[in-house]
Amino acid sequence: MPYADVDGLRLYYEQAGRGDPELLFVPGWCCDRTAFQPQLDHFSKTHAVTALDLRGCGRSDRPEDGYAVRDLTDDVAGFCRTVGLTRPVVVGHSLGGMIAVELAARYPSLPRALVLVDPGPIHPDRETVRIFDTFAEQLAGPDGEEVRRLWVEDMGARDPALARWIADTMSAVPLPIATAVIRHLMAWDGVGALGLSTAPILLLRARPHPQADARLLEIRPDITVGITVGAGHFHQLEVPEQVNAMIDRFLEFSDEGRQTS
Repeated sequence: MPYADVDGLRLYYEQAGRGDPELLFVPGWCCDRTAFQPQLDHFSKTHAVTALDLRGCGRSDRPEDGYAVRDLTDDVAGFCRTVGLTRPVVVGHSLGGMIAVELAARYPSLPRALVLVDPGPIHPDRETVRIFDTFAEQLAGPDGEEVRRLWVEDMGARDPALARWIADTMSAVPLPIATAVIRHLMAWDGVGALGLSTAPILLLRARPHPQADARLLEIRPDITVGITVGAGHFHQLEVPEQVNAMIDRFLEFSDEGRQTS
């Protein structure tokens, strides 16, 4: 089983395929590489693909600390150095999308482009901050496990079996780790990170977020926004044919732009 040693932290990963550009898949909160399985199967036919388990999740090490967005981003940057990934297209879901934006801000020579698959709050309003801060407090309370289960079940897919698998996978991560990530989430300066990023960005939403996306477009007017139909937060699993097609077109469009610039 392949592990990358990043400053003593063992991160599990899987690779497949050949072809440029390389794609790096970064999962979300309490998820692992399997949250991108349809994309790995699809893109490995034409591209080199890599998917990793973030610290605390899947088969990777589970240290007690290091769960702020900046820490997780440093892990990903170190992972890329260790396994020799250069200029990958970084595809991040949920928390993974936030990590991708931070990666582009602080390691600008690393990502070739970003695909943000229903990312977590990059430019949160006051109500969103309140919701996540309250959620962190509830996770740390005596009913934390029940609170988490209800939260992740609300993310579930329309297919009952898939929804159950998502909830079971996310609930398997130790609660203190899940809590630590949420506790640090709203301290992340997503606005600053997005403003520093220069990589092309594809933002994929499961449903329209006009106000939130308007705030993002004020910072990066060149963001390409796509909306899938008939799915929820895990639309890369529910409607992979839609997600894959939009990523395919984005990669083609990005290549055309580089060739003509």
